[in-house]
Amino acid sequence: MILTGLHLLLTYRCLYECDHCFVYSSPKAEATMPLAMALDAVRQARELGTVNEIYLEGGEPFLHYPIMVEVIREASRLGLEIGIVTNGYFAVTVEDAEVWLKPLLEAGLSSVSVSDDTFHSDESEEITPAARTAEAARNLGINVGTICIEPPRGICDGKEKGAPVLGGDVRFRGRAVEKLADENLPRKSWDSFDECPDEDFEKIGRLHLDPFGYLYSCQGVVAGNLKEKSLAEIVREYQPATEPIIGPLMRGGPAALVREYRLPLEGQYIDACHLCYLARKMLRERYPDHLAPPQVYGDA
Repeated sequence: MILTGLHLLLTYRCLYECDHCFVYSSPKAEATMPLAMALDAVRQARELGTVNEIYLEGGEPFLHYPIMVEVIREASRLGLEIGIVTNGYFAVTVEDAEVWLKPLLEAGLSSVSVSDDTFHSDESEEITPAARTAEAARNLGINVGTICIEPPRGICDGKEKGAPVLGGDVRFRGRAVEKLADENLPRKSWDSFDECPDEDFEKIGRLHLDPFGYLYSCQGVVAGNLKEKSLAEIVREYQPATEPIIGPLMRGGPAALVREYRLPLEGQYIDACHLCYLARKMLRERYPDHLAPPQVYGDA
């Protein structure tokens, strides 16, 4: 593992309860990262020597604005690039959005990624809050990216392994399995999903840290816990091939989980994430420390 990016999930709480959400965010989700934990994580990332970028995510990080400001300020002080992911709910107007963003820029914010799709806005809106946020960020000279997830069509197009999901089809993990796995979507046999299309578990470049201390590259597949070991220890001791979940995924994708654990999942699935998520749900009781937190499996 050569870690170059650390993404802090400041909270699982969000104003929306999107059908496609990987981590089951909603207004009812309560877990929030304390400031001390967030600052400590940023400092540990800097001490690691390989991390150059911090991202603040959720849930919706703007729900904890003062915490976000302090984390941005500390990351900037340490010489790290610092970005945020938001749905821009606060952008009633472009001018309002500028008022929200300007203190973050002054604290050292490098970039903003906005979630701008039909899951996060009313289709009748001519200009979405996310679009207003993006315009405000550009007005202030902040780098802007857009995350646009399309309604599900079936088998997802490929992307570079290890890269964040920034668009394309829904990935069928998290709430999407419950809400969007329509029986009319095209499916493939379980044994065709013989690799993980999204993650290179051997060469992880980024990790997500959640309020419970869990570190994962893919939501719910734990690489370590920052409340139990330091970031340096987790990176140094990471042996993916010997992990009970990551190991099979490396050897043969979700199909290997089914084979090696003899799971009753020899059917048809929409994508690799769909099969993997269902397999992991079946294995959670056996491997609770490796498949966590309950929040991302809909059990919070």
